[in-house]
Amino acid sequence: MNRAIYLLSPTPYEGVENLPIIEFKSTTDTINLKDRDTLIFTSKQAVTTAFSINPHIIDYPTLSIGKATTQTLLDLGFEVIHSAKEFYGEVLINDIVERFFDKKLLYLRPQEVSSDIAKILREIRIDIEEQIIYQTQCKAYLPSQKPPKGSIIIITSPSTLKCFIQNFGWDSSYVVVAIGEVSSHYLPQNSIYHLASQPLIEACIAKALEIQKS
Repeated sequence: MNRAIYLLSPTPYEGVENLPIIEFKSTTDTINLKDRDTLIFTSKQAVTTAFSINPHIIDYPTLSIGKATTQTLLDLGFEVIHSAKEFYGEVLINDIVERFFDKKLLYLRPQEVSSDIAKILREIRIDIEEQIIYQTQCKAYLPSQKPPKGSIIIITSPSTLKCFIQNFGWDSSYVVVAIGEVSSHYLPQNSIYHLASQPLIEACIAKALEIQKS
């Protein structure tokens, strides 16, 4: 059986069925940079949203979490002074304490987050403030647009999974490719899933194609 591959991302990619299950809406028209000297980003959407609100934030050095986040920052011309693949692990915490203990961080974030990064950093006495700059909304689909049984579903964030289930429910025959461990934690119990080799959509697609051919 040649399983169909569905990508739950607002950004279309070739070689898969694109199912843009979420959309983004900016929640502010200003960014409060008062008394801040360093920015922290955990998603490429936060980067592009913040830059569209105030292009002058490019003058601030950035701490980036996630490979796609880092690449987006570099593409726009930001100075990335620290980059991490994911926000967990003792090594990363220690690194932030050593390198950013004297910085005044501003975390530009969505309305809903899967990890409370600001709280974690405050607990280790990092000076951090946060500002919500956008929200994620579910797009609406008809029941007839539900992916067929046995499909390979690529989830790129907990939000994409939430919106998929809100639209279509869940089928135990689906095979999931998750962009990272955090996303996989939100799957329905006993779901069949695989992790991408890297937290990138391209890596997710490569894994899905590998499964499709097996």
